[in-house]
Formats: sequence, structure tokens, C-alpha cells
Amino acid sequence: MDAPAPVTSETRTISEVLNRECFCITLDRDALCQALEREVGDPEFCRTFIGPKTHLFSNVPVFLPEASVGEMLRTVHAVEAATRLPGYRDAALSRAPATARHDFGPVGAFMGYDFHLAAEGPRLIEVNTNAGGGFLNALLAKAQRACCKEVEVALGRPQADDFEAAVMRMFQHEWELQKRQGIPRRIAIVDDRPAEQYLYPEFLLAQRFFQKNGIDAVIVDGNQLRYARGELLANHQPIDLVYNRLVDFSLGSPEHGDLRDAYLDGAVVVTPNPRVHALYADKRNLALLSDHAALRSWGASPSILADLAGVPHTVLVTPENAQELWRARKSLFFKPAGGYGSKAVYRGDKVTTGVWAEITRAGYVAQDFAAPSERMVKVDGCPEARKTDVRLYVYNGDVLLTAARLYQGQTTNFRTPGGGFAPVFVI
Repeated sequence: MDAPAPVTSETRTISEVLNRECFCITLDRDALCQALEREVGDPEFCRTFIGPKTHLFSNVPVFLPEASVGEMLRTVHAVEAATRLPGYRDAALSRAPATARHDFGPVGAFMGYDFHLAAEGPRLIEVNTNAGGGFLNALLAKAQRACCKEVEVALGRPQADDFEAAVMRMFQHEWELQKRQGIPRRIAIVDDRPAEQYLYPEFLLAQRFFQKNGIDAVIVDGNQLRYARGELLANHQPIDLVYNRLVDFSLGSPEHGDLRDAYLDGAVVVTPNPRVHALYADKRNLALLSDHAALRSWGASPSILADLAGVPHTVLVTPENAQELWRARKSLFFKPAGGYGSKAVYRGDKVTTGVWAEITRAGYVAQDFAAPSERMVKVDGCPEARKTDVRLYVYNGDVLLTAARLYQGQTTNFRTPGGGFAPVFVI
């Protein structure tokens, strides 16, 4: 791949101006609903599942300089290179649960690398193993219409790869990495109380996707799985592969005992799995990825270290450094090591003494605060700023899709007028 052009003041200014001043609505909601309903074969899909989620999709795109996207990709490749270093693996797995010590081969479907486009360039704020929204964002990107010259140019750019074909290759590769042949007969899309999850519509899209590709697929509550006679069963039917959306990342909860036993026996392919989470998404790994002295001692090359400059400095909160971190809290962001979905995270300047007591005893990391960029939107005809989080959906180092989330508040959410998932247009 050719190296992208460096970010210049001109390219950044163009994207910044568009994000600040381009209020044209690009989302064709009728086209999106038709695509969603066509995908799942349900003419009531939008009315039932999308209509009630008022802030799932934003009306506007986010504009990014091409070179910034290139910087993000280099950071992704550097992270994945770092995780292959034996010293890094030993450090990450030394504190991981026992289920993460087993390597069955899969490298993790739908990895999510989340960035803030800070003033000094893209900053990787976290990595997620069961990143949601990929199927929804793929259809969202197709439901955009040109409303100005810049959008027309962005829409005209060829895609690096067809999303659905790339996703099918991803699951097939995960299957083969665990030394399976052919294709899976039946895939289970697994979460706790899946029908109650905010992104349940995506589970239905994933189920239909697998069915279109000749694979039976079911959506299953994790506690309904049973392991008997060497097979993982859902509704008495054998399951070959689990597309894992659980936030019980170690599979340690009692209600997931059957899934855990089948996984540890190698009786089913699970992706993403506990090992992938331990190597990538445990927030304590951000401290490893930003510790250049340790990385250098483990054999990281100068180019890897240079590209890991996109990871904000992160440390574990300990009794020894708690007082120092409290004093510096206004420039920090605090996250629980096993956190997900922006739960129990705190911007330092909002932390009270009561919350601080919880942070110091609950296994947190402190990350240098990287301010997100902003996208202006119009709400009831009035311009309002929305923070921007950019997500790269990645498999084995290859980007499947780039999307953004617009929000208001400390962390991403789907409660903000004018916010929600947004397509990324590259300038």
C-alpha cells in the first residue's frame, strides 16, 4: 500500500471546515429502511426495531483527512505487531484469567479500534474485541446521498473491499484457524438477553447475512447453551461457531459454564474469545502499549514505537501512585480494566472524592486525556457541537469499515439529538 500523503494544514483545514460548516443532510432514511428491510426480509423491521431508537443514526457524515486515516491504520498495525512480541504476551497473559491461556488459533472477529482526532493527530483511546455496529454502519454508508461537491467526491471513491465479502472471509478464516474444514453448518450469535440489547437489530442483520451465505444461524442467550456429548447445543441443535457478543470476556460467569466448557474442550470455535480480549482489549494493555521502554526491551522496532505514539500514555492506578494521579486528574481519563461500552469511565475533572475512592480500589487505568474533535450538527434549526469518536472495524490488520459516532457528554452514547452512528467521508 502506498504511504498516504502527510496531513497538511490544507487537508486538515478542509475537513475541519466541512465538519464545522457543512450542515447538509446526507442520510436517505427511506433508502436505509428499505435496505434494512430487504436484508432481513421483514417489511416491519424499521418500524419495530429502528424507529424507537431515535438517535441510532446521525443525519450527517464526518469528514476526515486521508492522511489521518493512514495514521490510524499505522497505529493499528503497530498494536498488532506489539501483541506478537513474546514479552508483551507474557505480560498481558500473566494477569489474564485461565480461559485466556488457551490458544485455539482464532485472532478475533470484528476488532474495534476507537480513535479521537486530537489536535496533535489521531489518538487510540481503546481497543474492543466485540465491537458492535459493523453491519448497521455498512448499510448506513450505502444510504448516503450527495449534497455538495465534497460529498459527491467522497461517495465516488471506490471501496477498498466489499464489506460482506470481507466479513464472510473473516469468519471463514476464523473457522480454518481452528483447523476446521469446509464451512460451519450452524453459527450462534450469542449475548445475554439478546432481544433486550440496544443493538439487537444488528443481530438480526448478522443472522440473515449468515443465512444468505449458506450457513444456518440462530440468536441465542448465552445461558441457554448446553454442552453434551462433545457438542455445544442451542435448542437441541449443534453449534459449530459462536459469534461472541457477550461482555463476560473470560466466560467466567456460572451461567456461561456450558459455553466455557465447550470452548476449553475445543468443541466449538468462539470468536472473539477470552485470549483475544486478554491480549488486546483489557484496558491495562494500554499501559503496555504506551510504555516504550518495556516495548523496546521486548524487541519492538523503532518504526513500531514511532507508530505507537498514537496511544496516549496510560498507567495502572495503584496505592503507590494514587495521590499523584489525584493531583493530575484534570488531564486524565479513568477507565476500569475490564470495562466496556463506556460504563464506569470518568473524565478526571469530573471526579469527586467519592468516585475517586471507587477508582482506587476497583482496578482502573489512568489515560492522558485526548480531546475528541467536534462535528457541528443542526438540532431544531440551531447549530450544536457534537463530539466525534472514530472506529476502525478491523480483522487481522485489515480494515473492514470506518465509521464514527457523534455524541454529547463524557462518553459515546445513543441518547444525543443529532448524534449516533455516522459515515466517514475521507478528504
